[in-house]
Amino acid sequence: MAVEIERKFLVTDDTWRACAAPGFTIRQGYLTEAGHPRGVSVRVRREGSGATLTVKGPGGLVRAEFETPIPPADADAMLDRLCGPLVEKTRHTVRHAGHLWSVDVFAGRLAGLVLAEVELADPADTPAPPPWAGAEVTEDPRYRNTALAEAEEPPV
Repeated sequence: MAVEIERKFLVTDDTWRACAAPGFTIRQGYLTEAGHPRGVSVRVRREGSGATLTVKGPGGLVRAEFETPIPPADADAMLDRLCGPLVEKTRHTVRHAGHLWSVDVFAGRLAGLVLAEVELADPADTPAPPPWAGAEVTEDPRYRNTALAEAEEPPV
């Protein structure tokens, strides 16, 4: 089974920018709501010239994840017609202590929110967070993208 093992942190300052790769825009929406009774989310994502449909299971650090490419035109149609409020962000990548971190800078109603996440091969892996990473929010449901899609402003 495909799984995602990911830790997520608030970003405390902009010092990550000194070693970040140029960012790319992500536009994503959900075909399920944040409060789905089984904790399942179905996401449509447009990223650069590609697009994916992703199904994620419940969980925090470790979740089932099934992702498949879809035609970009189909993704655009679903985002415009079927999804509720969208999450728009610019993703940058930063290498730190042997791990590749993604830093998401949110736009629109979530402007001001910056999150860093690192995907891991094993749940026991505990990489040292970069100095610009603050509180861990992996298990905080307010920082899941499904919840952020429905939020009117960034969580506090």
